[in-house]
Amino acid sequence: MNSVINDPGRTITVNNERFRVYITEEEIQKRVQELAAQINKDYASRTPIFIGVLNGSFIFFSDLIRKIDLDCEIDFFKLSSYGDAKISSGNVKLLKDLNCQVTDRDIIIVEDIIDSGLSMDFIKKLITKQNPRSFAVVTLLYKSDCVKIDFKVDYIGFQIPNHFVIGYGLDYAQKARNLRSIYILDK
Repeated sequence: MNSVINDPGRTITVNNERFRVYITEEEIQKRVQELAAQINKDYASRTPIFIGVLNGSFIFFSDLIRKIDLDCEIDFFKLSSYGDAKISSGNVKLLKDLNCQVTDRDIIIVEDIIDSGLSMDFIKKLITKQNPRSFAVVTLLYKSDCVKIDFKVDYIGFQIPNHFVIGYGLDYAQKARNLRSIYILDK
């Protein structure tokens, strides 16, 4: 059966594979509040542009931005590097560009997960060509064991091992983004 059960106390099945809760909804919300508080402090006198990376970051982005007390702007990139696979193809494509001007602005990229780092490297090169005042990255999940590109991640929600995860915006062949917790493949 290919059903998804939105119950954080149980395992779920997505695309005929079993997953178990890894990070609960409560843990996520607590950490999002902490990240927002730090960003509010660090950017207290500025008006940053928060740029979400679609599709995966949309839930994290939404929760984070509602906790930001600053004057700010928002925009979105849409990239493709996974398709329906569990592992990045390593080939990053820009599907939707920005609508904002980033020159002399404080830019905060909001990502759901950084694993290989290839997407973030692609974004950083694209943004820094336009001479922003500052460039920062906030990610909900960071797989330090997988990162192939050396760059600074300014705000990390959770550092996780190299396991496939779904939920809270992260998908498996476009399924399971709506889960409130983060689930890990149950081997």
